[in-house]
Amino acid sequence: KPGFQRCGGFSARVFFLVIHAGVRLYRFRGLVIPRPGQEYFAMSKTELQNAPILLREDRAGGICVITLNRPAQRNSLSRALLQALEEMLTEIAADSTCRVVVLAAAGTVFCAGHDLREITAHRADADGGRGFYADAMAACARVMQGIVGLPQPVIAAVQGVATAAGCQLVASCDLAVAAEDARFCTPGVDIGLFCSTPAVALARAVPRKAAMEMLLLGEMVPADEAQRLGLVNRLAPRDALMETALGLAARIAAHSAITVRMGKRGFNRQIELPLAEAYREAASVMTENLMARDAAEGIGAFLEKRHPHWEDR
Repeated sequence: KPGFQRCGGFSARVFFLVIHAGVRLYRFRGLVIPRPGQEYFAMSKTELQNAPILLREDRAGGICVITLNRPAQRNSLSRALLQALEEMLTEIAADSTCRVVVLAAAGTVFCAGHDLREITAHRADADGGRGFYADAMAACARVMQGIVGLPQPVIAAVQGVATAAGCQLVASCDLAVAAEDARFCTPGVDIGLFCSTPAVALARAVPRKAAMEMLLLGEMVPADEAQRLGLVNRLAPRDALMETALGLAARIAAHSAITVRMGKRGFNRQIELPLAEAYREAASVMTENLMARDAAEGIGAFLEKRHPHWEDR
């Protein structure tokens, strides 16, 4: 199918596209990879090894859907998946046809954080794992910063549990839509590993004391509470999750791309600055935005009571 890509260093060949109950399923070497929100089809160990760990689907209107595809491992962030995400974000940043990104996950769990089996295996390294751990944490930081720094807005579509670095992933996105039964947690304290890197994104998404409560208690936070705290924007029934996320994406994609990109960049720059510096930064962005062709078109369309025609420049 045009627009589909494979990532993560695996070789998976698309055989055909099937339509089932109105939902598209991609087939790789005879195995079925579900779209987000669907139940995961059982695969053999060999099939799992051959499956791509990250999927991209380019939809109409400039919407790009990225899907974490390690459902058997609860979509944990292995070093390979982090690398695939980093490469994908770099690719999308340079793609002018992509206007909005939806980040989803296959199976029933959104993301269980770092791959603890992989982490444990590296304790046998000559340095006790220090080199691998430092590399993995640095890669994770690059991915999270890559989401924040991506020119396009990123919407998380959370269909299940998001824990530790999985919760960090949600907090790093610009918007988040969650299934009504989704849950969020930073449980590192329970296993002797404080969620220090997830805390960076979490503390920037929810009030400070709420972040500390999540970090110190490690308890599950239901979706409605996550929405109240500001970690999640909207809730949806599980079977309407992707429809809701894609609906938001379509509304954003309908705006001028250059305006949205300037706005996201300016927002993230000013939010970290003292008040006076933030206003200087915002004034500079507004001036730059006013000089754009789409600003002249949009203001003119408003005054003339017509719909604007965006040129994305």
